[in-house]
Amino acid sequence: MSGTGNGTDAGAHGFTTRARFGLTLIAGGAVANIYYNQPLLALLVAEFGQRAALWVPTASLVGYGLGILGLVPLGDSLSRRTLIIGQTLGLAVALLAAALSPNLAALALASLVIGFLASAAQQAVPFAAELAPDASRGRVVGQVMTGLLTGILLARTASGFVGAHFGWRAVFFAAAGVAVLMAGIAAATLPRPIQTRPLRYRALMVSILHLVRSQPVLRRSSLSQGLLFASFNAFWTTLALLVEAPPFDLSAAGAGLFGVIGVAGALVAPLSGRFTDRHGARPMVVIGALFVVAAFAVLWAGGTWSLVAVGLGVLLIDIGLNAALIANQTRVYALVPSARGRINTVLFTVMFVFGALGAFAGSQAFLMAGWSGVCAVGILLASAGFLVNVLEPKGG
Repeated sequence: MSGTGNGTDAGAHGFTTRARFGLTLIAGGAVANIYYNQPLLALLVAEFGQRAALWVPTASLVGYGLGILGLVPLGDSLSRRTLIIGQTLGLAVALLAAALSPNLAALALASLVIGFLASAAQQAVPFAAELAPDASRGRVVGQVMTGLLTGILLARTASGFVGAHFGWRAVFFAAAGVAVLMAGIAAATLPRPIQTRPLRYRALMVSILHLVRSQPVLRRSSLSQGLLFASFNAFWTTLALLVEAPPFDLSAAGAGLFGVIGVAGALVAPLSGRFTDRHGARPMVVIGALFVVAAFAVLWAGGTWSLVAVGLGVLLIDIGLNAALIANQTRVYALVPSARGRINTVLFTVMFVFGALGAFAGSQAFLMAGWSGVCAVGILLASAGFLVNVLEPKGG
């Protein structure tokens, strides 16, 4: 699995503050594109009908998953700098197509392509791990992930504001401009790696299966993070149903403001990285899982009558998930330095599969047992993620 186009070669150019800043902005700016449509669904339904609420967000998330699986591994063979620039320029075109969509089919297709190319965010994180010195890799990954997580959390708030005042098409026009800006940032800040003979695409994809079979730490990290992400999605897919109903009766905009609380959780990412650098990943993952379990305990106890309890639950679940994610990323990136893109593909593919299952389980639990059902599902999933690490073999 050597003979890649990146590996340690890029690190020879040094990891400058400018490159770290550029990767942080690119990670957040790219991933935001798959979440812009969510606050706009009422506007899209008004123009295109009820099916828009299903097809547009689904297409963007499916596209993102396909991009993680199909594009991110290329970073182990080709220049990640070139891939990021190409993907962000392609994003600008796809976003313009979305803004100009005459019907739902065109918008759904554009959303699929937007999600596919937004996987540039997942090129930025292994690029940062590749450039960072070994002793500070966790801290650096944490900093770049802060950008990615903040992009996820603030995308809904920004999109809702612009859409409410200027219409949904304005959101996509503005996002296209941001994508061009990201391409410029990548060109100006990211180092040019020394290229060696690239691997064939088929060999890259086959080697992913070899990584899964040969790396037990990768399997355990992916499983534990997938379970925690499932609990996270069980919560976020049902939160609006809770707070927009009595006794809270919040508007959709008010429900979206809980994403701002989550930004505070994203800011712990560098702290998690520093802790991981000093003490190892496993303790940080265990602590993160316990935070998520505690979040659902708070939400179960007070979520149906106290917005303070809901806000505290949001904060705890975001802190726990993000802390565990940085630790899991740091330890899996250290396994095979020349295969960080493919390792990233395994980790996030598992996360998204479990995330979809968690969203389904949370929605079904809410319909069948209300908010207590959602909290029970969340506690079970997060506890399973905790046990995966507690029962991990010594030295694993």
